[in-house]
Amino acid sequence: MATFQPVRGTHDLVGDTARRHAHVIETARRLAHLYGMEDVDTPVFEFTPVFARTLGDASDVVRKEMYTFADRGGEEITLRPEFTAGIARAFISGGMRQNLPLKFFAAGPVFRYERPQKGRQRQFHQIDAEILGVEGPQADIEVIALGHDILAALGVGANCRLELNSLGDAESHAAYREALIAYFSGHKDKLSADSVERLERNPLRILDSKDEGDRALLPDAPRIEDSLNDHSRDFFQAVKDGLDALGIAYQLNPRLVRGLDYYTHTAFEFITEDLGAQGTVLGGGRYDGLIELLGGPATPGVGWAAGIERLAMLLAAVPERPRPVALVPLGPAADAEALRLAHQLRAAGVTVEHGYRGNLGRRLKRADKLGARAAVILGEDELARGVATLRDLDGGEQREVPLGDLVATLAPPDGAVG
Repeated sequence: MATFQPVRGTHDLVGDTARRHAHVIETARRLAHLYGMEDVDTPVFEFTPVFARTLGDASDVVRKEMYTFADRGGEEITLRPEFTAGIARAFISGGMRQNLPLKFFAAGPVFRYERPQKGRQRQFHQIDAEILGVEGPQADIEVIALGHDILAALGVGANCRLELNSLGDAESHAAYREALIAYFSGHKDKLSADSVERLERNPLRILDSKDEGDRALLPDAPRIEDSLNDHSRDFFQAVKDGLDALGIAYQLNPRLVRGLDYYTHTAFEFITEDLGAQGTVLGGGRYDGLIELLGGPATPGVGWAAGIERLAMLLAAVPERPRPVALVPLGPAADAEALRLAHQLRAAGVTVEHGYRGNLGRRLKRADKLGARAAVILGEDELARGVATLRDLDGGEQREVPLGDLVATLAPPDGAVG
């Protein structure tokens, strides 16, 4: 018989792993809704140009990491490697311009063909937040604040630092690009082959190079701040002033860049030392030229994405499941009553574990293993008298409760789940 294993770079979400994963999404979604964001769920695959055009033909993601294939109709399709491009496409194809500004939150799987390692898989998962249609720095401040609040709510914020930089407006960005080309052209013989290729197409990507020879040139490379015009400086100062007003600490990182021309102004990352080399847990920036690049109307945008697996690894503890109530019916008549009672309890917000088989001792042992807070024992004698035996599985006390009073006795207050 064949033994089937998960495809390399994929993993199953089960048990504690699934609870950590769900906790990250639920916490992020709750905070995003407080910021007025609406949920969006774009298709997991798009026509390839949606990603090839927005991520850049020369990028490693497009050249080496995208899962691209021809479907049975001959269309070239790509599994999404990130969320922003698909959301931008949805904005255009859905004719949403008249609804600006728009705020979106998304969560789900993304796909990149790369070497699997700690916190990084070929199918992994992200949370994503985007604000479209706001030109001013208020949107930048708000999405950064949302990221900060999510990390704090997850209990990992104290171990993350915010790094911040400005890429300037289009004019500043172009000036910086020319300064980098001039500098690195003078050291072309020392650049890696990849960086020589990037020099004309995308010189900012050289600043992200992991090649030791490339990195040796970086200390003397031009800094973006020297290319910023007055408008860009004012914009960045407003972002910093807003974060200061909110008490959100940050460090300036002049080497933090985004390699594509549609990125402007703010770039930011939340970094942790707790994951080793995979230090970025949440990152993003402003992308005022992206939607226009896809053929849509000129529309400013800013947003971020965060890896759920990395955030889940940072959680101090596994989120607890609600402690169930175990129903222990003994006999056919009790089985029928337990089925009805389980339905009523669940409708009242009670987590119920229905024991399906086994004697009393075996069912109670299973209830204890599941961490049940109480057991409801239904035997023929109890049914004849219209009661059930309610046993507290923490203290061991037990008492008889009329069947009609069980829901009120066990239901959590205020409609909570428990």
